Amino acid sequence: MLTKTTAAQKAQTLAEALPYIKRFFDKTIVIKYGGNAMTDPALQDCFARDVVLLKLVGMNPVVVHGGGPQINDLLDRLGKKGTFIQGMRVTDEETMDVVEMVLGGQVNKEIVNLINRHGGKAVGLTGQDGNFIRARKLLMENKEVPGEFIDIGSVGDITAIDPSLISFLDTGDFIPVIAPIGVGPDGETYNINADVVAGKLAEILNAEKLILLTNTPGVLDKQGNLLTGLTPKQVDEMVEDGTLSGGMLPKISSALDAARSGVKSVHIIDGRVEHALLLEVLTDEGVGTLIKAK
Repeated sequence: MLTKTTAAQKAQTLAEALPYIKRFFDKTIVIKYGGNAMTDPALQDCFARDVVLLKLVGMNPVVVHGGGPQINDLLDRLGKKGTFIQGMRVTDEETMDVVEMVLGGQVNKEIVNLINRHGGKAVGLTGQDGNFIRARKLLMENKEVPGEFIDIGSVGDITAIDPSLISFLDTGDFIPVIAPIGVGPDGETYNINADVVAGKLAEILNAEKLILLTNTPGVLDKQGNLLTGLTPKQVDEMVEDGTLSGGMLPKISSALDAARSGVKSVHIIDGRVEHALLLEVLTDEGVGTLIKAK
C-alpha cells in the first residue's frame, strides 16, 4: 500500500513528465541499444518497458542495436579472436558470417520478443530488408601513416538510407528494431558500427533525439569526471589529446555528425542505470552527456 509520501512522489514524477510528453509527441527518437543494458536481464526489462512506454505516450522510438559481446562469445567458441582497429571490428569473411548470424538472427529476435512481451509491436530489420541501408567497403585512414588506408574486411561505410520502410512501420504503430548490417551494390553484406547507423538514421529521419546507451556514465574527462555538456570544439580537443579513444571514437563521431546535421539533441547515457531511457527523455535531470550542435 502506498504511503502519502510515496504517492505524492509518484504524482510529482508523472507531473514532471507531462511537459516532455507534450514536447516530444509524434517526434522520432533514435536509440542505440548496447552494453550492459543488452546483457543484464533486469536492465533488458527496463529498456523494453521504457521503449513501449515512449511509444504509448505518442513518441516514435527507433531502436538500433549492437551485439559485440554476443559476437565475441561465438567467435571464442569457434576458436577465433576478435580484433579491433580504432574502435572498428576487423571483419573477414568468416567473421561476417558470425556477425550476420548473431546480429540479424539471435540478438535482433531477442530484442523484438522482449519488446513484444511488454506490450509493444516490434519488427526486426537489417539493412538488407527493402535494401534500406546501402553501403560500400570502408577503408580506414591509418592514423600512423597519413595518406595510407587500412583494409578491415567486410566493414561498411553508409552511402544511403531509404527512410520509407521506417516511415511505413511508424504509420502502423510498429517499433523498428534494426541490426546494423548494410548491403552493397552487388548484394554483398557489410558489418557497420551500430553507433554510425544510429547517427546516420537520426539524421535521415530528422529525429528529435539520438540517444546512445553506453557502459559509462557518459563522456568522462581524464580525471574520470562526467562532462554533462560538450560542444564540437571541446570534443575535437578531447580526441586530439587522447581523452577520447577506442570504442568511444565512432560513438562520439556519430554524435557530432548527427548534432551538426540537424538532430535537435544527442545524448550519451549510462545504460547500466535502470530506466535510463525514461530518466533522459521524461525528467529534468537526465543521465549522461549532452552533445550540443555548437
